[in-house]
Amino acid sequence: MIKVVCKGHDYSYEIKELLKLFYNLEEIIVLTEIEGTLDMNTTLIEADLKKDLKKDLEEVLKEDLIVSDMEILGDRIQVTTKVYYEGKKYEVTENKVYDSEQPLSIKKIGKNLVKRGIFQLLKSIKKTYLPWGFLVGIRPTKIVHELMEEGKGKEEILAILQEEYFLQEEKSQLLISVAEREHPFIYPIDENKVSIYISIPFCPTRCVYCSFPSNPLKQWGHLQDQYIEALCREIEETAKVLQLKGKEIENIYIGGGTPSTLNIPQLKELFKCLEGAFNLKALKEFTFEGGRPDTIDEEQLKFLKEKGISRLSINPQTMNDCTLETIGRNHTVEELKKAFNLAKKVGFDNINMDIIIGLPGEDASMVRNTMEELKKLQPANLTVHTLAVKRASKLKDEKENYLKNEEEEILEMLEITKAYAAEMGLVPYYMYRQKHMLGHLENIGYCKPGYEGIYNIQIMEEKQTIVAFGAGGVSKFVYPKENRLERVPNIKNLEQYLVRVDEMVERKKSYL
Repeated sequence: MIKVVCKGHDYSYEIKELLKLFYNLEEIIVLTEIEGTLDMNTTLIEADLKKDLKKDLEEVLKEDLIVSDMEILGDRIQVTTKVYYEGKKYEVTENKVYDSEQPLSIKKIGKNLVKRGIFQLLKSIKKTYLPWGFLVGIRPTKIVHELMEEGKGKEEILAILQEEYFLQEEKSQLLISVAEREHPFIYPIDENKVSIYISIPFCPTRCVYCSFPSNPLKQWGHLQDQYIEALCREIEETAKVLQLKGKEIENIYIGGGTPSTLNIPQLKELFKCLEGAFNLKALKEFTFEGGRPDTIDEEQLKFLKEKGISRLSINPQTMNDCTLETIGRNHTVEELKKAFNLAKKVGFDNINMDIIIGLPGEDASMVRNTMEELKKLQPANLTVHTLAVKRASKLKDEKENYLKNEEEEILEMLEITKAYAAEMGLVPYYMYRQKHMLGHLENIGYCKPGYEGIYNIQIMEEKQTIVAFGAGGVSKFVYPKENRLERVPNIKNLEQYLVRVDEMVERKKSYL
């Protein structure tokens, strides 16, 4: 159990997110004391902690305690952090000048000082390996883009990442490298350009790690025709507003689920809808997630090629048959190779392949085998995911049985994928992090130069509006001048989506 007292601020959310690096969530209790008043949430605080508030807080809560005290001293913000751990007291004080004419600077600087103090003390006490410093957000590259837009050079940015956020040099270099490759695709920002995401929430089976909208065909396949009809209605009605507002479609991404579970008549209906709703001639990128090789055939691939798909995903996750069986994918490595070679034969040269490190039962030697097999195939894109155990996945309930990987081995796995990517001539072009990732590491997208996944860059950096269609799709409306982002989710439940599709249209219209 760790208890935190905030004095002079209420950055309890940020502190709890930071403390997840060191403690289990259920072990964290946060109290706030602002202007002499202690505000205690009764759903979080044990009754025995409330009975003696007149005593000194540090005495009442002396065991496993953090006290974070923020003060405004003239033109400076000062934060003193004290940690009481195993009978010992640790303390650090830091201060920084703020701009009184920009109230937001107080909040930003204050949050960082609070996190810096707690992170420094706990990292030294608990000896935890945290290469990303106190960054817990999904998109750390945003920091680099902001610094680049401020005119800061590479060496200055590198120093800020290491000294302000405590990143290791390797991660700092990775962020800068990715941001430099992304920058031309993002800037200058053009508000008239948008990307489209289309959700096809059906799969042959549901993988144990999956948290995406995924409805197994055995149970829900009979609704596919009805789904395409509803999906096309949502697309056509929303496209009228996009056209009225003069929006240009830059990228389309058909994802899932597994879009390749659709048969040819269903695909024809979907593409007929897209061709009628949007001008597809100006597209920079048109991606289709083939996903699993057990859903791919030559007729389908030829159809997709004829319809202008420029980027195809065929995702193995692993090249070890025993793991494929464990995670619930009903195909073999050999079938994966055949599907990849078939796509190359049909004419696809921009093929992405996803893998996941840290899968149940896998060790470093099995990851090395996966990379050896991928090296033979030479995909233009490779996305390396570090396993994240999500609440909505089967793996969440069975993680104690599945997850045996030690932190050192996860790190070794990531290094193996990095080395092989370099051998294959692939460079990192986008990256992101997730909550509950093994080792608090990252996901990295690699590509051959010139084969960057533009949609992936835009969805991660959130500088372009993404309009999402289908069950589980989440639209992101970007307002650059206001530095504002609005998330507008579609309903996830398949049956509810079918009867409420008009509501999904109206949700988007209000933001367009």
